Amino acid sequence: MKIVLLLGRILFALIFVFSGFNHALGAGIDYAASAGVPAASLMVRVAGVLALVGGLSVLLGFKARTGAVLLVIFLVPVTFYMHKFWGITDPAAAQMQMAMFMKNVSLTGACLMIAYFGSGPASIDKQV
Repeated sequence: MKIVLLLGRILFALIFVFSGFNHALGAGIDYAASAGVPAASLMVRVAGVLALVGGLSVLLGFKARTGAVLLVIFLVPVTFYMHKFWGITDPAAAQMQMAMFMKNVSLTGACLMIAYFGSGPASIDKQV
């Protein structure tokens, strides 16, 4: 069963590694600026670094509890700034943003579980 937890941790972390890498390089700055993110050019890159470092930490199981906290620090402001479904008048767009909002809420919950339980038996933390 160790492999199941390892696979789950890898699959969970991939979204943060890929999006974090892209955001660290500046992808999404225009979209963030249009959503009202202050200093979007800087904040998107900072968010990208948080997501990338936190994602890699969880992926590898190295200091995964700390990595999960970094991901929570990334997710909370991103969720509320970028997915304001309550302020959208177009029903289809509001539904899409609500789905993205709830996805991030779910990811935050998983991060909190990793922050509490750690990375599990198949991880660098357990080898040290």
